[in-house]
Order: sequence, then structure tokens, then C-alpha cells
Amino acid sequence: MRHYADSSFLVSCYVLDANTALAKAYLFGMTAPLVWTSLHALEVRNAFELGIFRGVLTAADVTAAWANLEKDLRQSRLIRTTIKWPPTFRRAGRLSENHSATIGTRSLDILHVAAAKSVRATEFISFDGRQRSLALASGLKVVP
Repeated sequence: MRHYADSSFLVSCYVLDANTALAKAYLFGMTAPLVWTSLHALEVRNAFELGIFRGVLTAADVTAAWANLEKDLRQSRLIRTTIKWPPTFRRAGRLSENHSATIGTRSLDILHVAAAKSVRATEFISFDGRQRSLALASGLKVVP
């Protein structure tokens, strides 16, 4: 079974926010690793840097968060996974055409669901309601 988490879930695993307790409990209770893609790397890095910009994180917080994330990569809690982006973008286009008018998903929400489908994930982890709806509509099991 492949588990795909969106970036907001991952950020909650490494910096303190309203979802941190649930995210960490779920992460540490998992028996299979989470997929880690170049999209995650960009979005998580950007979220950490935006935290500094907004004054909710310090540079030391971000350094500690990255150290913990890299530890999870070394311990295979997160597994680096390559995405074939051209077919993933085609899938994302179909998801947008079929669901955005009714669900209201944003481009990055759609890309995460398309990426999850591309790596044959069976479980999608997110706190975002619209993204969860899209994942369900595309046939993924949604948690937590």
C-alpha cells in the first residue's frame, strides 16, 4: 500500500500548528512509508520559508524542522519517489475538467491528487477539505 500525504500534512508533522498532534500521531502510527516527491520538497520548503516571512517561525525552527524531515528520509519514513510529470499534468488536467467546477480545487490540490494517482497510491492524507473531496472522487482512500 502506498501512502501519499499532501504538503500541508507534512508541514504539520515538522512545525507546530493546529494539526500537529493529529499529524504526528498518524505519522508515527503508520506501518508503511509516505511518498516524498519534488513537489513536496518545493512546497514544504516554501511553507517553512513563508513561516519565517510571516513571523511564525524562526530560522532555527526551520533548521530543526528540516533536520527532522531529513531524519525521516534516512529512516525511510518518507521515501523519495520520482514522478513522471508530463503524464501527471495530463491527469491533473482531466481531474480539473471533471471536478474543479463542482469541488473548487486549486491547481496544487489537483497536482497532489494527480501525483498520488501517478505513483499508484491507495491512501491520500490531507487536512484540506477540497483536496480530500477530489481524492475521494478519484478513487483514493482518504485519511485521517
